[in-house]
Amino acid sequence: MSSAFSSILRDQRIRIPSLTLVTLAFTYASTMPYQSIIGITELGMSDHAYSILIFAAALINVVTSLTLGIWSDKLGDRRLLVLALSVSGMIGFGMIYAFRNTAAFMIGVLLFIPISNATYSVLLASIRAATNTMDRGKATAITSTVRALFSGSWALAPGLIGLYLVSAHSMTPAYGIAGLASLVCFCLYLFLAKGEPRRDALSSQQVGFFSSLARVFSPRVLMRVGILSMMLGLQRLSSVVSPLIITHDAGGSVADVGITAGMVAFLEMPFMLMWGALQRRFRSVHILATGTLIYCAYLVMLSLVTAPWQIYALVVVNACGCAAILSVPITYLQDLIADRPGLGTSLISVNTFAANGVSAGIFALGTSFTSYSGTALLAAGVGVAAILLLLFVEAEKQQLQQSASPR
Repeated sequence: MSSAFSSILRDQRIRIPSLTLVTLAFTYASTMPYQSIIGITELGMSDHAYSILIFAAALINVVTSLTLGIWSDKLGDRRLLVLALSVSGMIGFGMIYAFRNTAAFMIGVLLFIPISNATYSVLLASIRAATNTMDRGKATAITSTVRALFSGSWALAPGLIGLYLVSAHSMTPAYGIAGLASLVCFCLYLFLAKGEPRRDALSSQQVGFFSSLARVFSPRVLMRVGILSMMLGLQRLSSVVSPLIITHDAGGSVADVGITAGMVAFLEMPFMLMWGALQRRFRSVHILATGTLIYCAYLVMLSLVTAPWQIYALVVVNACGCAAILSVPITYLQDLIADRPGLGTSLISVNTFAANGVSAGIFALGTSFTSYSGTALLAAGVGVAAILLLLFVEAEKQQLQQSASPR
């Protein structure tokens, strides 16, 4: 992966978005672990009201990402978009920190922060635009390396912020830290980023809003996004059911939950680099199928644990499969609409939104007739089905391409 690192450091079009993504990770990692505590415990929101708020925020994030993805392809230069989205983050995080009341929390979480979260897609689209002319193996290695750096930053931040807030009476200073991270993102793009060449933009005649949406919702794209949502849903489901299995079936403590989660997060980074290197030699679809199969094996073994030490023994398997599910789909989704970096990258937000729905569905179905361990086993079955579906649709696509090619 040294060549991927050198490419990132050498090319400013990749270096600045990558550095901004690493900084952006602090906005997520500073707030997400504490958001429910602040909303429900500190500000007194009901579980029902908080659930509605989070669902609406996720919906706004998807709509924003799709809209800005289409718009960014039309503009070509994404610098002003990143600056505007960073300002939205400063306002959203800053108002929660400054006012510390329910109204500020709801406005920030529902409006400004979901819009700010679209920065992730815009930055990845900038990197994709810069790597579009490169060898596909090298481009995917760069994307995997950037995603690994993002994960490394994500893994580091919660622990540092947790130590800072350990004796605090309120968790809202976490939003102040996120606001500062948004300010740093703004400064990076204001002072260091250069405008992207206008030739990267598509003409207004080529980019129609509804015609672009039609490409997102075409059967070919929607089917693959749905399959990948099933795979990502496994990781989302595990983040819900794993703590419950640890504290109930395995007899572990909350400390075990935190320690294992931190270990997995740190191990994800080298595994992402490994999967990125393998993408130079093998097709993304086969890498993703292998990684998902490993994660399914983890879920099966998770359903069988009876002691805390067994959870720690599964950390490496967990991180290996999870790294593939989180990193490999980025390039795969972008390739579905390869000629439009912004629109293709916005599929990541659609995939994440659908994956949360898949996770909620598996959890509701599983816990209605079986235990938490049984729910993990059910998720593994869904994962195997997703692997078979992915291999089937890709094999069918390859057969059509071969039959269409001249002999």
